[in-house]
Amino acid sequence: MTTSNNSSPILLAYSGGLDTSFCVPWLKETYGRPVITACVNTGGLDAAAAKSLEDRAMALGATEHVLIEARDIFFHRVLKYLIAGNVRRGQLYPMCVGAERGIQATLLAELAKKRGTTTVAHGCTAAGNDQVRFEVALKTINPDLEIIAPVRDQSFVREEQVTYLQAGNYPMPPSGAKYSINRGLWGVSIGGKETLTSANTIPEDAWVLSSGAFDKPNTPQELVIGFEEGVPVTINGEKLTPVNLIEKLETIAGAYGIGRGIHLGDTVLGTKGRVAFEAPAAEVLLTAHRELEKLVLSSLQMSIKEGVSLNYGNFVHEGKQLDPVCRDIEALLESSQQRVTGTVKLKLRPGNLFVEGVESAYSLMAATKGVYGEAAGEWTPRDALGYSTVLSLSGMLQTRAGQKK
Repeated sequence: MTTSNNSSPILLAYSGGLDTSFCVPWLKETYGRPVITACVNTGGLDAAAAKSLEDRAMALGATEHVLIEARDIFFHRVLKYLIAGNVRRGQLYPMCVGAERGIQATLLAELAKKRGTTTVAHGCTAAGNDQVRFEVALKTINPDLEIIAPVRDQSFVREEQVTYLQAGNYPMPPSGAKYSINRGLWGVSIGGKETLTSANTIPEDAWVLSSGAFDKPNTPQELVIGFEEGVPVTINGEKLTPVNLIEKLETIAGAYGIGRGIHLGDTVLGTKGRVAFEAPAAEVLLTAHRELEKLVLSSLQMSIKEGVSLNYGNFVHEGKQLDPVCRDIEALLESSQQRVTGTVKLKLRPGNLFVEGVESAYSLMAATKGVYGEAAGEWTPRDALGYSTVLSLSGMLQTRAGQKK
């Protein structure tokens, strides 16, 4: 056992999975210091699961377990802007779990200060994104923090961690070592042997929210989602807090297998990575929100937002969401949502989400006197001819210039 003059507790970011379960007794035995486990609830954790998490942490040797409720903070500081920006990685993945890390790191750093420790530990591996996200955020908040990452720094593999826990008669995580599952308010990510290569999907029973959704398909269902200034506020006219609305949507849309996917993209380290995900609420809200924006925003607004939102998603992915540039982007996104108010009607079918219609008092479609493809409005046929002529000038001149050769 390695002892240290530092007797202050080690604060461990604890999810209850294999890596963080292993870290509790290993840190305690290796450093001879008390270990406080901290779980930042950014979603996917009910009362029973929270109690089970605490019980296992204490059985693993923690001196204290702290649960930090952060779903509302997570929505208002992060998810609100991911929705406003229609953010997806690779035009597919709604950043189910990675977006949480900045908030989790912030709250962990605050807890470390309250508990009088300058040591924070996490269970991330050397091959993943989360190690970077956690450490960039933690160092940004408190440059003096000591960060310990046993699984990464000692190169422990999953089989070694399982053997260690079994030898010490410590409780194993419910999912064992077969799949790495992370669940939050914005969805679930699932990693296993199938995602280590690009050839195959995970088995049906590995899905967390929608396993068996296509065995006995549900009948189609209509939903109407209401937004106020870009924030989802109602389902079928029922007013809900954003957190409750997302949790309700997850149950409804998850039963249809909506929001399933496997994302293949670039990791923070520069390699290619692959992860399965389920994000039923995110799929519904991002699809509905984007359709409402098409109705109420100008083409210039949409164009500028797309470029800025792509950068914002990249910064969040890389753990840089605490950088001041993200506050600048959020200010633009906030401004862009002033007229994103209205309702979106959706049809849910097994594995399919269809937008049936969208309405808003700020509709740019309803604001014109013209009818697309049918009749001119604020312009005359002669105006249309002149506009087409002027617009074609650049092409005409290019063609003439080329013919002179």
